[in-house]
Amino acid sequence: MTINPRSQRKPKGEGHARRAEILAAAERIFVEHGYEGATIRKIADDVGLSSTALYMHFSEKSEILHEICRRAFSALLEANEAVISQPVDPEARLRLMLRAYVDFGFENPNAYRLAYMTRPIELREGAQSAARELGHELFRSFEKAVEDVEAAGLLRGDARTAAQALWAGGHGVVSLMITKPYFDWVDREALVVTLIDGLLAGLLKP
Repeated sequence: MTINPRSQRKPKGEGHARRAEILAAAERIFVEHGYEGATIRKIADDVGLSSTALYMHFSEKSEILHEICRRAFSALLEANEAVISQPVDPEARLRLMLRAYVDFGFENPNAYRLAYMTRPIELREGAQSAARELGHELFRSFEKAVEDVEAAGLLRGDARTAAQALWAGGHGVVSLMITKPYFDWVDREALVVTLIDGLLAGLLKP
């Protein structure tokens, strides 16, 4: 008789590693089945845990989703901080931030979809507030980079509008390519470079 390895219960312990397994499984299941269609049992079965054992790590489904979003925003904040620490001019810093954001989305498509393409109702109460706070902090760090470009006299228009336009452009290419993989896309690198070059050419002074 063939035994499904996912149905086998795993030994206790492995704290952080087990938590990471749960989050990785939840990412896949939330995306595949939707938030409402995903259940604690499905996530537990995928990891090879009992539902009771999973509750030792997370108290409810919304807590798992919040943790996925928190980690995504934290990773992006770290990427921005790494760019900010580089001794480059404001325009180069802005370009690097845009690229870091887009690259994160392509490298972590499930986490990206859950952090940026999840209905607010699915991040209930405290989780929703915390996710919003982290997301706001992340955008503010990007907006500050646009303000530095403005302060250098390189920006057309105002920083707030430009920052939102740039974010919308970056989000657009990531969300479209990860949700519409069947479309006849051109080479991804060529598309991303063309998009970023076009956005900056339109928003920055020559």
